[in-house]
Amino acid sequence: MMFCGVVVAQDVPMPSTSGTNDASSPAIRQRLQEQDARIEAMRGQIDALQHQLAQQESDYKALRHAVGMDVLDRQRGGNISAAGGNATALPMPSPDASADAQDAQQTSVTPTAPVGQAPAQNARPPEVAPIFQQPGVLTPKGKIVIEPAYQFGYSTASRVALVGYTIIPAILIGLIDVRQVRDTTQTAVLTGRYGITNRLELEVRVPYVDTHDDTVSRAVLTGSAEDNVFSSSGRGLGDIEATARYQINDGGADKAYYIGWFRFKSRTGTDPFEVITDCVTRCVQNLTGTGLPIRQPTGTGFYTLQPGVTWLFPSDPVVFFGNLSYLYNVERHNVYDHILLGGTQFLGNVKMGNEADISIGMGMALNDKASLSIGYDQTFVGTTYVGGQKLPSSTKVWLGSLLIGGSYRFNEKRTLNFTLGVGVTRDTPDATVTVRMPMTY
Repeated sequence: MMFCGVVVAQDVPMPSTSGTNDASSPAIRQRLQEQDARIEAMRGQIDALQHQLAQQESDYKALRHAVGMDVLDRQRGGNISAAGGNATALPMPSPDASADAQDAQQTSVTPTAPVGQAPAQNARPPEVAPIFQQPGVLTPKGKIVIEPAYQFGYSTASRVALVGYTIIPAILIGLIDVRQVRDTTQTAVLTGRYGITNRLELEVRVPYVDTHDDTVSRAVLTGSAEDNVFSSSGRGLGDIEATARYQINDGGADKAYYIGWFRFKSRTGTDPFEVITDCVTRCVQNLTGTGLPIRQPTGTGFYTLQPGVTWLFPSDPVVFFGNLSYLYNVERHNVYDHILLGGTQFLGNVKMGNEADISIGMGMALNDKASLSIGYDQTFVGTTYVGGQKLPSSTKVWLGSLLIGGSYRFNEKRTLNFTLGVGVTRDTPDATVTVRMPMTY
């Protein structure tokens, strides 16, 4: 503004001290008025340019905020107004900005709140193909999972019994009883799970058991050289179970998840003491004397309590998982055994051997729908006591199974799981096949 005033002073001739002032004063005043008009016009143009610059500055800051550049500047240790600042796409206003530009600046202050929100930490265990009875993923809060399942098991066992006495190691006086047992079991299971919270779920398991047993042997204490087949079967409701599971911690990448659980098993199925047993020695109407049940039981006959813990450890691209549990069979009192032809035999108090189980495995996702798991399960079964005395035919047993499982997810609510168990010890079932179809509602 001062610069424009100096130009005007040079262009306008100074009046002389002579008497021409009166003659020339109207012309000088006209020129001054014209010059003042041009100055006012230039001042208006400058004000308009300053207002436009302030508007551009406000739009520029709004654009930077929209794309998150101001947050990025703060994360890099600076902002636009800091000394030695960042390069900008538009010119910044000079320190002599007008009051309008300052007002525009005040109305476009950059917010300090971060743009967006960091993803929440996943506190839910990863999903793998389940090969154990304990699933590794809890049901979300308020969700219901209905899981129909089918299990097929087949086992064989051979036993040689020597009835007599030996004169020398090569000569036996008496009979040789050779038995081969083939057992087939089919179980249809309906399981329901409900998520009370994201960390706590309840499960109820209702099985229907159909079992068939064939025993091939020679009759004991007879001289027959022919093999006899003794068959028995049983079907009906099995032992209903209830389980509660709780996720103890928040896991993550390279950090294990721990899930504690507690299972209670009833004895709603037909127990071994309710079925009729064949005579141990000859009966009037039965010459086999096998001592085997005529009808197969569908339950164990004991209440059981089983605490345990399951762990999952994600380590890309696989997930390691395992299970540790202890099963306690509650002792039964005043038990009677039912024998053919209406007789009973008092057994007293019966305490089934407890079980300790440990299993470990690993799972890998093949794609976004299919996964594969492999694992091993080892169970130790204790001895059985009858009337406070160890049952003569009861021994400690180790059961080992190699487990291979697969899972295919049709959609978010339906998944098909398949498990194959192969027995690796003599007392373990030869093969067990399980198919599950959990459906979420």
